[in-house]
Amino acid sequence: MKRIHSNLKNLIDQKGISIRQAARDIDYRFDSVRQMYNDEMKMYPRELLEKLCAYFDVGIADLLRYEDEQEG
Repeated sequence: MKRIHSNLKNLIDQKGISIRQAARDIDYRFDSVRQMYNDEMKMYPRELLEKLCAYFDVGIADLLRYEDEQEG
């Protein structure tokens, strides 16, 4: 089964910053950014997606990916 996964962990890790720093930089709730970083988010707020795309200078396809669900 396919589902949408967050790629935020890769983007934050590549930038070499903390989740808290990213949340502060985009002026968004830490807990929401942490959930997306850990790929635990069920719904993606449009405002968060817009802020993250602008912050990392990426498109939505770089922030989210549609792929097979990982067996766990």
